[in-house]
Amino acid sequence: MPLLALGLNHQTAPLALRERVAMDGGQLPGALDALGQVPGVAEAALLSTCNRTEVYAQVEDGREAAVVEWLARHHGLAPEALADYVYQHRDEQAVRHLFRVATGLDSLVLGEPQILGQVKDAWQAARSRQRLRTPLDRLFQQSFQVAKRVRTDTRIGAHPVSVAYAAVRLARQVFSELDRATVLLVGAGDTIELAARHLVDAKARRLLVANRTLEHAQALASRHGGYALPLSELSRHLPEADIVITATAAREPVLRLEAVQAALKARKHRPMFMLDLAVPRDIDPAVATLADVYLYTVDDLEQVIEENRASRREAAEQAQAIIDLQVEHYMAWWRAQGRQDALKAMRRRAEAAREQMLARAHEQLAAGKPATEVVELLAAQLTNKLLHGPSAALRQAALDGDLDLLRAAERLYQDDDDTGPAS
Repeated sequence: MPLLALGLNHQTAPLALRERVAMDGGQLPGALDALGQVPGVAEAALLSTCNRTEVYAQVEDGREAAVVEWLARHHGLAPEALADYVYQHRDEQAVRHLFRVATGLDSLVLGEPQILGQVKDAWQAARSRQRLRTPLDRLFQQSFQVAKRVRTDTRIGAHPVSVAYAAVRLARQVFSELDRATVLLVGAGDTIELAARHLVDAKARRLLVANRTLEHAQALASRHGGYALPLSELSRHLPEADIVITATAAREPVLRLEAVQAALKARKHRPMFMLDLAVPRDIDPAVATLADVYLYTVDDLEQVIEENRASRREAAEQAQAIIDLQVEHYMAWWRAQGRQDALKAMRRRAEAAREQMLARAHEQLAAGKPATEVVELLAAQLTNKLLHGPSAALRQAALDGDLDLLRAAERLYQDDDDTGPAS
């Protein structure tokens, strides 16, 4: 069964499509169970972040299209809606892709560190639903080791950069006087935590943190000298914000057009800078039509991030060399498993033949046949049973001129005298 990696990301699909197929942690268990019911899927894991939704699976040959169809239909889309945006990698390329993802080489921000935690979460989710077998389980665990090696042996992690960092840097370009700005952060996850740190470093005057769970907002605000508020009070405090940065896991926008219009009116139309880092989006896209709002999404960070790519290009080349070597190691193990499967199958057939012949011998002994005659018959029948398949294959190989199989058989069935003394 081949290994498969397929999905769409910031390089292949627009934001509007990525948010349609995005899945949060609460949706993953049901999605994994549904994916596991697709005929031909032996094991699978799902990775969904703000920039990618991917399926990693071991599937029967020819069943790849069924996985793409599942991905589309699970999100209420026709399969052709994904046709131009989905990439597929198989076997060695699938292994390489996961290693690149885990190390941050395939991220919007080259080398960003949060993706490794998200890959681990995907692995844990698949494990908890018993959707992993040895090949995919080992692949994910090796990806963690590869990511650690890359972080240790290259400078890909020097001067850590993240989407949150790029967002704050863009905010400083648009709103140069952060020390006079009130910043409203919506959400309380890792991205907002990092944004808060960078804003404090940039000397932002005041931080407001809004979250659906007030306790989480209070914890984050207390760490960074901010003020916490429940999401239900977001509209009331919105006019205070010069800068709004959002990154929640909500499936629908938490900031509607009407709320922003009211905030602008209360601000006497002083401009607002708004940065939506969520997928699906937290801010109604119609807000971008308002004259006094500068609304950006994750796809608008490209210019800031390109500077990061240029500074890390050499480290990325070193990281890729590490990945290439580790791909070879995994594929060597993978091929060895295939050979062991053949050996196990051969042993199972031999043991089945032995049990069958032994049961027949016991019946003959119970019927009163002489033991010597039964043993001789058992030996002859077992020999014939074990050699019938190989003998037929070798006769056909001789007729077909299959020299590789004939030479392999000579090595496999050579006499003990040909092998030399045992060491």
